Amino acid sequence: MARLVLWDIDHTLIDTRGVGRELSAEAFERTTSRPMREQAKIDGITEPVIFRETAKIHGLTTDRADFERFAAALTEGHLQRAADLRERGHALSGAAAALDALASVGVLQTVVSGNIRPVAEIKLQVFGLDQHILWDLGAYGEDHDIRAELVRLSLQRANVTAADTVLVGDTPADVEGAHTNDVRVIAVASGRSDETVLREAGAETVLPDLRDTHLFTKLVRGDE
Repeated sequence: MARLVLWDIDHTLIDTRGVGRELSAEAFERTTSRPMREQAKIDGITEPVIFRETAKIHGLTTDRADFERFAAALTEGHLQRAADLRERGHALSGAAAALDALASVGVLQTVVSGNIRPVAEIKLQVFGLDQHILWDLGAYGEDHDIRAELVRLSLQRANVTAADTVLVGDTPADVEGAHTNDVRVIAVASGRSDETVLREAGAETVLPDLRDTHLFTKLVRGDE
């Protein structure tokens, strides 16, 4: 049985159904005084990189202070529109049961996400998925630009070996970040990457979603 599971958030546990992009656009305009006409690639990318590359699309050069202002505005937006997020978004099928099942057998659970930590916390709190998450063991967008480094940081914070860890995510970037650190992956095709793409990325196991709690728990144990 794995001792630690690292969860991605967006399209693995939840879907904001467009609210997340709206909040990013609002925070971008508050930070840069420019409307966000287009957003850089987001799947599997950390928040600082998304902000920086989106700014470049708009002809802007940004620094860490700009990102920190953006992060503050993004956090405020999620707090102000938590009810909207709850109404329009949703937890993905099987997510709550998967979290509960791992907790019941003593598996530590945290988040490795390109989201900044305050936003990650709000997103899971809104949908009631936060009760088993050990936030201090996780790693977040503000910690590093590169997802593989976030995985490394989380292993260090949790004091758990890669062999005792499983990452659950929905993008090739999740797979790459885990494998760079010799962490096993359970990929779920609940986002924009289908099962074929995730297998080609090298995921050891690919599921269509998290609905089969029994199978998911067996996979975390390494029984399948």
